[in-house]
Amino acid sequence: MSPKLHAAAGALGLTLIATFWTSTVLVETLGTPTQVAAVKQAILYALALLIPSLALAGAGGARLARSHRGPVVATKTRRMRLAALNGVLILVPSAVFLASKAGAGALDTGFYAVQALELMAGAANFALLSANMRDGMALVRRRQPVR
Repeated sequence: MSPKLHAAAGALGLTLIATFWTSTVLVETLGTPTQVAAVKQAILYALALLIPSLALAGAGGARLARSHRGPVVATKTRRMRLAALNGVLILVPSAVFLASKAGAGALDTGFYAVQALELMAGAANFALLSANMRDGMALVRRRQPVR
């Protein structure tokens, strides 16, 4: 896989996560229940773009890591595994639950408890993937010849 495709997929995933998180915070603080439901539904649909972009970034990173060793690559791999587990175990199920509850107009204690968990898990994934992007860019800079 091309390093540029890997970087583009990772950047798209990071941008989507930031958009989901920001949209959620804004609609929860400024929006109506109808707008909350619309954002939760949009996030659920957008997972169809987020999941493949992160899978592509992860697969690309794994392929690129085969020819590169070292502590930075090992750290990036560990972060990606944590982000993937967080996504599969917390974020995707939360998105389904929240879209369902919001669509039914049930913005109750259960909704807000899961919403808080989702915001924390989303912030964690944003931090993990941002750190991976930072380290990936540093690896690329180190490999470029000095002019």
